[in-house]
Amino acid sequence: MKKNKKIRNKYTEQFVPVKSITNGMIILDNNEKVSGIKIMPRNIFIADYETQTAIINNLKNVYNLIDYEFWIIAADRPVDINVYLSQLQLLFNSVNDQVKRKLIMEDINKANLFMNNNIVDTEYFLLFKESNNEVIAKRIRSLINAFASAGLNTHQVSNDDLRIVLDNFLNGGQATTFGTVVA
Repeated sequence: MKKNKKIRNKYTEQFVPVKSITNGMIILDNNEKVSGIKIMPRNIFIADYETQTAIINNLKNVYNLIDYEFWIIAADRPVDINVYLSQLQLLFNSVNDQVKRKLIMEDINKANLFMNNNIVDTEYFLLFKESNNEVIAKRIRSLINAFASAGLNTHQVSNDDLRIVLDNFLNGGQATTFGTVVA
């Protein structure tokens, strides 16, 4: 006797416990929240040796102060310089000096080269999981101040930042561009 088994297709969204992304937090199915800070990159290797050492030691102190589970994530975000290209084109059209036009055209060509090679900007995040909104706010303030003392600028992650992080993990860095299907 055959039993009628109902086979359900499994989609990624069924495995990912994300309910929503709101107010700079990923709300999970169990009502825990993932939030954190975005750390602005800084090339410390152009600084003198003493400054490099001070920044590294300050970062060690920052990480040693964190007494909860956290994740450091590097995520690639596609660079969109279409507005910059448009401004360059307008400038090129308005300039009559041939030397300036040549320099602007070199910048346009370089920007087009970036666009054609799928250039990305790497962004850095420190995320943590917590249920209590007050604890989240306190941790974010504390992290922002601690990283500022280490010479790094940070701010709370935005909804867009969190979508980029999820896209990187779930879609191999490819941004989802699903649109409305019109029949």
